[in-house]
Amino acid sequence: MKKKWTRLLVCAVITAMIVTASAVPVFAAGDVAGAIENTWTQAQTQIKTVVNNVVFPIVDMILAILFFVKVGTAYFEYRKHGQFEFAAPCILFACLIFTLTAPLYIWTIL
Repeated sequence: MKKKWTRLLVCAVITAMIVTASAVPVFAAGDVAGAIENTWTQAQTQIKTVVNNVVFPIVDMILAILFFVKVGTAYFEYRKHGQFEFAAPCILFACLIFTLTAPLYIWTIL
């Protein structure tokens, strides 16, 4: 009988500790939107620099390579079948133009 009460007491203490440890974040009231806006304004210049100098050039390079490969394969299929497929090269070219000009206006949208 004593073991049963000891086990019950240990379970109650552990449950109470878990509840108190979990309750601390519940009482942490704050302005989440304000914290996100503050973080964005502090890191905005660094994010812009990285995106403009690293991300957009990488995406541009990948799209340019895909565009020229697709134009080449479309040409070889034209030579083989006599019909040129315009859809894929046009879509890749439009995406390439979009990503090349995106740094000029994307930051005014955000």
